[in-house]
Amino acid sequence: MFIQTETTPNPQTLKFLPGRVVLDGEPRDYRNAEAAHESPLAERLFSLPDVAGVFLGSDFVAVTTGHGEWQHLKPSVLGAIMEHYQSGAPVLATDAAAPAEDAEFFDEADAETVAVVKELIDERVRPAVAQDGGDITFKGFRDGIVYLSMRGACSGCPSSTATLRHGIQNLLRHYLPEVKEVQAL
Repeated sequence: MFIQTETTPNPQTLKFLPGRVVLDGEPRDYRNAEAAHESPLAERLFSLPDVAGVFLGSDFVAVTTGHGEWQHLKPSVLGAIMEHYQSGAPVLATDAAAPAEDAEFFDEADAETVAVVKELIDERVRPAVAQDGGDITFKGFRDGIVYLSMRGACSGCPSSTATLRHGIQNLLRHYLPEVKEVQAL
C-alpha cells in the first residue's frame, strides 16, 4: 500500500491519501481522542503522541499535530494508517451514528439568499477546501453576515482568515450583494 502525503496551508496539518475511499458521506472531524470513539482509524491515530486532530474526508485523512514536528510524527502516522487498512477494520464502527448537525439559523425571509449561499459553498468552496484537507459548512445568516463552520485543516489555520475574507466573502458578495461579511463560528 502506497500512501501519498500533501502539505496543507495549515503547517500543523498534513493530508494523507491512501489511494482508496476513506469515508462515504459527510466528513468527520475529531478534535480529541474521546470524540474519536466511533472510528477505529481515528482512535489508532490518537494513540500516537502529539496527534491533536483527525479529519476523515472522502479520500483522505488530515492529521493535525499538537506540538510535535512532522519529521518525527509523519512515519508513525503513515504506519498507523497502513496498519489500519491491512487489519481490515472499518473506518467507522458499525454502530456509528450520522454526524449530528448543529441547527442552522436564519430568518425565513432570507431562505432564498441562504439557498444560494449553500449552493455556492457546496459547489465552489467545499471542493477547493477539501483539496487542502478541510471542510467548510454553512451555519447561519443574520443581518447580512454569513456564518460558517471550519473543520479539519481549516480549523486553526493561519490563512483561514484570508480564505474567508478574500475568497469566500468576495465570491458570495459577487453573487449576493446582501452579503456584507463572512465569519467563522
